[in-house]
Amino acid sequence: MEISSTEAQNNFGRYLKLAQFEDIIITKNGKKIAVIMALKEHKKGLSTLAEKAEGYVWKNEKIAYEDFLKLTEESENHYEYIDGEVYLLASPSYAHQNIIMEISNVLYSWFKGKKCRPLTSPFDVTLIKDGSKNVVQPDIMVICDTENINEKGRYTGIPTMVIEVLSKSTQHKDLLKKLDLYFHGGIMEYWIINPLRKEIYTYFFDEQDIKEHRVYTGAEIAQSVVFEGLEIPLRYLWD
Repeated sequence: MEISSTEAQNNFGRYLKLAQFEDIIITKNGKKIAVIMALKEHKKGLSTLAEKAEGYVWKNEKIAYEDFLKLTEESENHYEYIDGEVYLLASPSYAHQNIIMEISNVLYSWFKGKKCRPLTSPFDVTLIKDGSKNVVQPDIMVICDTENINEKGRYTGIPTMVIEVLSKSTQHKDLLKKLDLYFHGGIMEYWIINPLRKEIYTYFFDEQDIKEHRVYTGAEIAQSVVFEGLEIPLRYLWD
């Protein structure tokens, strides 16, 4: 992230906090003159912040939503913001992307000509939980409220369905934090693809309750509750 020396002087505290996530380069008259960066060493009381992003550390400190927006607006990295905590999204593996492509192909064909549209990451989704804003980038989502895409191309609605593909570095977040966020944020159906165990876990939320929870494994066919007739054969994913 690059900022002017004036901006650094006026908001030094903010950028000192944002330096936990990426280096802040200070410029003056178009030239780079200084940098604010977090210490690279892992010291007592510090814990790794980002998924597979060595060097980014934090002191269990949450940041404000406005500071998160500042970080993402001026950064080329992709981040998620859940319960005040920032997660740097690492580059996915081939297996991860291959699963997303297989599912996306099925969804594209199934929803063609229908109102709802499937989309893939990176695409920001803002969800409200306990009165606070959270920003995530689901691997795959289905939106049925395209009228909530504003003039800047930003989506301000709530997806009907989201799908996350687990990796070793994201399974804690996807299985716990995102499950809780999607439950409270208004998502109707949440699928978790677990390539490590060759399983799919599906959740159907309604009236602030988990109405249905299914586990598909091996060569079974996963079926949507919200979109009747939508099916994903698991054998395509593992091949």
